[in-house]
Amino acid sequence: MVPGVRIPAAAELALLEAIETAADKVFQPLGIVFPPGSVISTVTDPAKLLVAGDPPVGFAYADDVDGALHLHQIAVHPDHARQGIGTQLMDAVFERAGGRPVTLTTFRDVPWNGPWYARMGFTEVAEPGPGLAAIVAEEHAAGLTDLGVRIAMTRPEHNGHIQ
Repeated sequence: MVPGVRIPAAAELALLEAIETAADKVFQPLGIVFPPGSVISTVTDPAKLLVAGDPPVGFAYADDVDGALHLHQIAVHPDHARQGIGTQLMDAVFERAGGRPVTLTTFRDVPWNGPWYARMGFTEVAEPGPGLAAIVAEEHAAGLTDLGVRIAMTRPEHNGHIQ
C-alpha cells in the first residue's frame, strides 16, 4: 500500500462526506454546481475506499467495472490541496488495480480533471464497455453533462505506479 493511504475505518465514513462537499465547492467558480446528494453516502463497503491522512483529508472510491478498476471519485479537502495527496491516492488506485486498466469519467476542460488525468497516462474512451456506458448514462440523467463536457477515460494496464 502507498504510504499514508489506507482503507478507512467505518467510523471515518462520515468524515468523507465533508471532504466531498468541500472539494465540490472548488468547482463553483467555474459555474459547476453538483446536483444534491453525496456519492460517498452510497458506498456500503469501506474496502472500496482509500483514504489519505489521519484523520482523512482525501479519499478515492473505486470499484470493478467491465474488468477494469473504475474510479468513481477522488476528492481532497481544499485545505490540503496541492500537496501531492491526490497523486498519492491515484498511485494507490493504480496499485489496487493490480495491472488492470483503470477507468473514470471527468470534466474534459477543468484543469484538475481531464488534463490532470491525461498527465497520468489516461486517454479518452471512444467506445465504453457496457458498465462504463451505464455510468455515463447515469451521469447524463443526473445532469452532470449539463455542467460541462464529460468524458470517459482509461489508463491501460500498467505497473501500478504513476510514471
